[in-house]
Amino acid sequence: MLKTSLQTLKSLPITTKQQTRRFTKNSVVMEAQNDKVYVQYNHTDSCKFSRWTARESFEFMHARPWQEVVDFYSKSVNGKLSLLELFGTQAHDVHCDDKIEEVSNETGLLEGVSNVDKSGRWARVTFKIVLSYHGGSFDGWQKQPGLNTVQGLVEKSLGRFVDEKKAQQLKENCKPLEGCASVAGRTDKGVSALQQVCSFYTWRKDVKPREIEDAINDVAPGKVRVESISEVSRAFHPNFSAKWRRYLYIFPLNEGGIENFSSHENCEKQRNECGELASEENVENSIISDEDELKGAKKPRSFSVCRVNQLLQQLEGKLLSYKMFARDTKASRNVGPPTECFLYHARATETRLPSPDHEKGIRVMCVELVANRFLRKMVRVLVATSVREAAAGAQEDALLKLMDATCRRATAPPAPPDGLCLVDVGYTEFDPRNCLIP
Repeated sequence: MLKTSLQTLKSLPITTKQQTRRFTKNSVVMEAQNDKVYVQYNHTDSCKFSRWTARESFEFMHARPWQEVVDFYSKSVNGKLSLLELFGTQAHDVHCDDKIEEVSNETGLLEGVSNVDKSGRWARVTFKIVLSYHGGSFDGWQKQPGLNTVQGLVEKSLGRFVDEKKAQQLKENCKPLEGCASVAGRTDKGVSALQQVCSFYTWRKDVKPREIEDAINDVAPGKVRVESISEVSRAFHPNFSAKWRRYLYIFPLNEGGIENFSSHENCEKQRNECGELASEENVENSIISDEDELKGAKKPRSFSVCRVNQLLQQLEGKLLSYKMFARDTKASRNVGPPTECFLYHARATETRLPSPDHEKGIRVMCVELVANRFLRKMVRVLVATSVREAAAGAQEDALLKLMDATCRRATAPPAPPDGLCLVDVGYTEFDPRNCLIP
């Protein structure tokens, strides 16, 4: 019996002082991770005590009936609904596909080589493909291993149209038979598109636009749909040839929770005193601020749509660096594309979204942004920050002042991707009359 007990004791692990220190250190690290402190940006303006923290902004933006918006985009992709349902007859002329064709055809004669007599590299045939797709069905545009992406499906369907030389190269490199599609702008997971533009080229002469359309439409019915296909000059590039892009963000409004101060008088009331709301009915909840903010301060739980519109309008017609409104990119870099963007149009309005469960539809705020280019997640950060600043009662130049911030924590976390849609891409100079929201 004694011998057995000694053997049992010998088999037990011996804990040394070094191991004890290691265990203690790991425990401290785990406790520190559990009690992680998120440092908030130190705003210095008079609205700092009314401004939501990153967590509060995130919760406010996500606590919405997003499924209604997702369903609307899905029906729009399938042709069952259109932007006419949101904006009426003023939305009938926003797409300028015919103008794109004009510009592309003008470049048909390149470096003295005619369209009739082409040989060698000039014999390449380029197709411009206009697509619509439902963002909720995909993991974004860009092809990634193991993910269901729009580019992956499109290029797979284009594999049957590549020329023999390309097909042989892919076979020798043990790669799947796929085409190569360039795009006007890569969209994130959950972001839809109504007129995304991509291109595909081949040296085969027997490929017809109708064949490409059928191949793409068959790969994911109800999720991806070809709007148009046409042969264009080889000089056309969907990204580098584009003059502007238009995005639309639909933000659901709670019927009883968010007030829209539609009149100019009420907008003036809301900004008279920074951080105070127009009346007590607009305050839904009280949120205790962090330790570095005013103890017991009440933060607003509503915002003015017209105030968001005023904030966004300050960005129009200006070339500005939006590095503070970007994500997943370096804020300061010596290489790569610049962070300056030119916003042609930035507006917000309230309208009704068609819904089978609501006779009059559901109240939504629509934000329209048109610019020469957009940074990663820039639209979603702009929308979320505009809502946050409007709720806090910030001045009209609040977004402009945030351009000079020293840290991206100064802006709000990105709004949910469910509300974002790439409406169209323009290849001629932007016409201010060609807008969804005047």
